[in-house]
Amino acid sequence: MSQMNEQQPPRQADISAQPVLKIDHVDTFYGPTQVHFGLTVEVGRGQIVCLLGGNASGKSTTMKVILGLVKPRAGAVYLEGEPITGLSTPAIIRRGLGSVPEARRLFGTMTVRENILMGAFTRNDKSAIAADYERMMEQFPRLRERSTQLAGTLSGGEQQMVAMARALMGRPRIICMDEPTMGLSPLHVERVLELIRTVNATGVTIFMVEQNAH
Repeated sequence: MSQMNEQQPPRQADISAQPVLKIDHVDTFYGPTQVHFGLTVEVGRGQIVCLLGGNASGKSTTMKVILGLVKPRAGAVYLEGEPITGLSTPAIIRRGLGSVPEARRLFGTMTVRENILMGAFTRNDKSAIAADYERMMEQFPRLRERSTQLAGTLSGGEQQMVAMARALMGRPRIICMDEPTMGLSPLHVERVLELIRTVNATGVTIFMVEQNAH
């Protein structure tokens, strides 16, 4: 595979015909231990696709491969038809991939507002960022009430809302979610899944990995 310039914009031709995300025959190893065996997944525009698996089945590694944190030994990952394997994580985020990591990974000593605005770190359009932040407050009204509260003091369900709003601030083409229901009460699980459907209804494609088949 030829090396790809991280600044090169994706081609516009026939983008609509491409899967938003494609994992193509990926083999991944940690040392001598193989985790993925020809993993192939396609996520079409506007879909919610969920990859199910138990503990230690390679789900989180799948997300790390997509985000460029782990390099596969074989195969490739494509974002709207363009290979992103080998790019840095910031470059992949700039190309339109949002991430809601396992266990939310918020900055606990920063406010809800500060955490959400971190999702726009690759942008410099201040007025549009402000407008998008206001849109997040409308989409997640609970967070408006908590905007000055430290993120580490929120409930698990509220933290998941912050993580989703943070990802949306990057205006992603697709959001990848790593076990979004992990550690949540049944009530919060239902609320988070409802929020995922709501976000998807706005046109955002979603790929998630989960061990909760229900």
